[in-house]
Amino acid sequence: MSASWERHLPPGVSVGDLDLLAERCLPAAWVARWADDERRPVVGDGSRWVTAGELEDRSRSVAGRLHGAGLVAGDRIVMSAVSSVDLVVAHVAALRLGLVVLPMNGAYREREVGHIVRDARPAAAVVDDADRGRWVEAASEDRITVVAPDVALPDVPPPALDASTPDDGAMLCYTSGTTGAPKGALLTHGNVLASPAALRLAWRWDPDDRLVLALPLFHVHGLGVGLHGTLLAGASAVLQPRFNPDTVLDGAREHHATLFFGVPAMYERLARSPRAKELAALRLCVSGSAPLPADLHERLAETAGVRVLERYGLTETIMNASNPYEGDRRAGTVGFALPGVDIRLGEGDEILVRGPNVFAGYWEQPDATNAVFLDDGWFATGDIGSFDSDGYLSIVGRSKELIITGGYNVYPREVEDVLRGYPGVADVAVVGAPSDEWGEVVTAVIVADGALDTDALLEFAAGELAAFKRPRAVRFVDEIPRNALGKVLRNEL
Repeated sequence: MSASWERHLPPGVSVGDLDLLAERCLPAAWVARWADDERRPVVGDGSRWVTAGELEDRSRSVAGRLHGAGLVAGDRIVMSAVSSVDLVVAHVAALRLGLVVLPMNGAYREREVGHIVRDARPAAAVVDDADRGRWVEAASEDRITVVAPDVALPDVPPPALDASTPDDGAMLCYTSGTTGAPKGALLTHGNVLASPAALRLAWRWDPDDRLVLALPLFHVHGLGVGLHGTLLAGASAVLQPRFNPDTVLDGAREHHATLFFGVPAMYERLARSPRAKELAALRLCVSGSAPLPADLHERLAETAGVRVLERYGLTETIMNASNPYEGDRRAGTVGFALPGVDIRLGEGDEILVRGPNVFAGYWEQPDATNAVFLDDGWFATGDIGSFDSDGYLSIVGRSKELIITGGYNVYPREVEDVLRGYPGVADVAVVGAPSDEWGEVVTAVIVADGALDTDALLEFAAGELAAFKRPRAVRFVDEIPRNALGKVLRNEL
């Protein structure tokens, strides 16, 4: 457990020196970094840069506008927009004011948006799409302030900022469950500070680093690691609204980047690019959100000259483990527990995690929270793991029915519930079919009641589900295999 922390620490830093929560909350730590060098570029979108001083001023101003709109510490605020400087300013402002940020995937459809809004009851929403704004308003039982990422509200002097404690709520990240209804994982200010503080040490993240950030800012990987880590390290990031191998490599070259974080599907496309060797100019390439195939790890080493560092995290815990920055980055493993994190295997070799990074619980769902925490405070991840003789952790399976496609989590039950609403679907089970590019693709296995138009079925699903949740393949069978208790035997499918 904690003995592995030493493998991540820079020379001169010992386990006894660790206090990941010493700076109390991320906003307070960020403000301290900005004061060190107000003219340092911090966040850019390819055409303009915001300096540390400008980010402090602009986020303070937006915090005042949100306060003037009636928002107070503890209120929830939806953030759902394409990555931009304005979105970063709005996110930082919300955390400085003590609001609980609710990142929402811009691909969600009205049904998905409505469930989250009714469950979380946000007081405001920052969106860049008119339809999404209308869906938020329609689902809100109380008055809600809906604004664009520039938060064009009247200027009002802000109250005291950056005053959150480690136990205060910081983010409410929705993740689907086996019941089919997404539930909110409440991350505290201590949680969102602990993980980037650990990564700052483990990955030697410093103010001279520049990250090409093509990951979306509604995902913990892009937001809780990429953006939060950049700001905590006093470093800088180049935002890209979407992933494209050429734009990533162009951005890395033009802005003298040192870091790139991606998911396996991104690395698959980069490995196929004739420009793959340009990755070797980066100090560090990190992969996460889904297992990186060992053969892809080796291909990147051979063709691009980079040993990608694979790590392991979850929505509920942000970051748990990482291959070492210095030492063997072992293909097929996620390395060792990060500083501050303890990892062990429980019953059935389920991976258990404990540390300041572990979330407070599921929003207003005590039963669901109790179901994933053991009596001694360990969080049961649902992932099955193993340690090799050198202590490297591997993720070898899942005890839950989760499908991971392109780095996004899909729970079969939610997709099945939607498909059952289509006429002619008598029974359905959804599974993940192996894919070299995506890890898994969502596949619907259907028992049809008579003739069924597959194209029409998929069009129906497109109106109800985010793109990454929609079935990419449909298979018809006479019967769904089930055990004596009626549980689907997904392994047979």
